[in-house]
Amino acid sequence: MPLFAPLTNPVRPYAWGSVTAIPALTGAAPTGGPQAELWLGAHPSAPSLLDDGHGPRPLDRLIAEAPEEFLGAATVRRFGPRLPFLFKVLAAERALSLQVHPTRAQAEAGFAAEEALGVPPDAPERVYKDRDHKPELLCALGDFEALCGFRPTAATAALLERLAVPALAGWVSALRARPAAEVLPALLRQALGDGGDATGGPGSAAVLKEVTAALERLAASDGPDAAACAAYARAARDYPGDPGLLAALLLNHVRLRTGQALHLDAGVPHAYLRGLGVELMANSDNVLRCGLTAKHIDVPGLLAVTVFEAVEPAVLTAAPTAGGDPSESCFPSLAAEFRLSRLRPGDTGVRIDRADAPQILLCTAGEARLSAPDGPSLRLARGGSAYLPPTTVPVRLDGPGAELHRATVG
Repeated sequence: MPLFAPLTNPVRPYAWGSVTAIPALTGAAPTGGPQAELWLGAHPSAPSLLDDGHGPRPLDRLIAEAPEEFLGAATVRRFGPRLPFLFKVLAAERALSLQVHPTRAQAEAGFAAEEALGVPPDAPERVYKDRDHKPELLCALGDFEALCGFRPTAATAALLERLAVPALAGWVSALRARPAAEVLPALLRQALGDGGDATGGPGSAAVLKEVTAALERLAASDGPDAAACAAYARAARDYPGDPGLLAALLLNHVRLRTGQALHLDAGVPHAYLRGLGVELMANSDNVLRCGLTAKHIDVPGLLAVTVFEAVEPAVLTAAPTAGGDPSESCFPSLAAEFRLSRLRPGDTGVRIDRADAPQILLCTAGEARLSAPDGPSLRLARGGSAYLPPTTVPVRLDGPGAELHRATVG
């Protein structure tokens, strides 16, 4: 394995993706279809290709053949012979599905149960694709909108009251009279399961149409909820008639600026709405969906893993790393599997050290160059990426005006 090697990364063409954002980052020609996610890593469903001097090969296979060489002995002891994180560029033009991730214990139990039932790994109704949890961190590369965590119940009641949809009057009363841990699962169950009948319940087509019109009205006002209502209304247009809209109304609306980030742990309902960002997560594909999707929704399973408490989303910014190196700043995360930092080598460059863990570098602005003493060099244009295995050999990163995002083990 060389000291560093370029990666060729697959694009996932999910329907909610932007047609232009990822091509604009990488310099590739648009395909004319949506390009939602650029995957950098070794997930078996879409691994990056790495050229180790013998032609491009899938990164997951290379790691399987020589885990300690590609991951380091410490990482293998801690996480086994697999890259513990998955790095992505996410480009959302429409809302993603409203979703929740399980804890590791829930993932292990769910995976074992579905294996015992013989549910095929690629079945549409398969929820647990692996045994891992999926904490994740998203850093905005421009203006970015998301939904994250349950809003305080009193604030949600006030919003619904301003919508003035008669079918939601009972929700307003319940939100004001009952504790969050009791009322939120009842309303989520009603939105996703009990309200979508022809009797005019909250999830019925007629009520959803009325809610959408009310959201458009408040979005056009100068009221306190105008920005949030505009976001909910766009989600309603993205997925007309989807009862997940009612679930979305229970969540906080968050707007990120360039360089700001969100950390999402198990049990927290969330959805990304619009924008371009880098996303780093544990190497898992376990998702339980609440709505805004045509995919499978398992309401009992969803209710079992969701944490029903009001939260104030923490918008994170990067801070200088230990030692005070001004060229690198790190985003806080409690996840053991990953750490995300931002590198700006400036005029003096920066030394890349990590003898005990692998890392992936993604150039998000300008142009950078990796080099080793009396050794090879690698140019990284905007959108370019490289894999660096653990090494004690110093690697230098140069690039005045360049910005890179660095993914490694926590």
